[in-house]
Amino acid sequence: MTSNTEHFVAPVEETPLLATDAVKTDQAPLSLWADAWRKLRRRPLFIISSLLILLLVTVALFPGLFTSVEPNSDCQLANSEGGPTAGHPLGFTLQGCDVYSRVIHGTQASLAVGVLSVLCVIIIGVTLGALAGYYGGWLDSVLARLGDIFFALPIILGALVITQLPLFRENRSVWTVVLTISLLAWPQMARITRGAVIEVRNADFVTAARSLGVSKFGALVKHALPNALAPVIVLATLELGVFIVLEATLSFLGVGLPGSVMSWGNDISAANASIRTNPGILLYPAAALSITVLSFIMLGDAVRDALDPKSRQR
Repeated sequence: MTSNTEHFVAPVEETPLLATDAVKTDQAPLSLWADAWRKLRRRPLFIISSLLILLLVTVALFPGLFTSVEPNSDCQLANSEGGPTAGHPLGFTLQGCDVYSRVIHGTQASLAVGVLSVLCVIIIGVTLGALAGYYGGWLDSVLARLGDIFFALPIILGALVITQLPLFRENRSVWTVVLTISLLAWPQMARITRGAVIEVRNADFVTAARSLGVSKFGALVKHALPNALAPVIVLATLELGVFIVLEATLSFLGVGLPGSVMSWGNDISAANASIRTNPGILLYPAAALSITVLSFIMLGDAVRDALDPKSRQR
């Protein structure tokens, strides 16, 4: 039995398919970094976090622009735990030092530890992870087992042990804290780098470079590693805030920066004695620490979303 129903098919010219499926051939495709920057500029999260970090960096580099009070020289016991006064908007510590001035000057040490630790972790972790991921074999096995040993050690416990060694205990400074953090925090960076290099080591551009006579190490440095840096940058941004908190934790426990170095961790530790009588002495450096860490976490989230290959537009 045949049906007499007529089927109407619209001409292709009258449908929106051509406009929908059209590809712009007059524009060059954006690279990963260009596409990420285009998306970052439109994200309020990135703009807000960048402005906060820019402010923190300015405070750390030029504290004199924000306060003219010397944090140590103007300490007077007569002002112990005093409230806000003219020129001292946040009051005084237990030793009579200006809280606002100490918070401003403490930015330098806290940011310095975070930035230097991230740079050292990148150097160690990226180097070992890239070699393990690209060459594989026994080198990958050895570095993987070495990383597992450090992964099994809690970072706070490991830092407490390392900082009690005579060399570290007798020479406490920003550099000893940076070295302690770097020795314990590199395995995660190495593991991320290793996975990223494994993904690109057999890519066409790496194979083409090898066929043109580029050495294996040259192909790693010039082609494989630059195309595996996206997750490294994301992790480094997130870890910067983590390392600042770690420095504050070690200083609070008395094994981080020496008391002569102004940092938020030292101020929080010293304010413990005044938490019942004047909690603001503790809250102000803690708030500065929280805002700084939150800024870097927000920046890391924005960069992670922008560099996600699944979100890229064709």
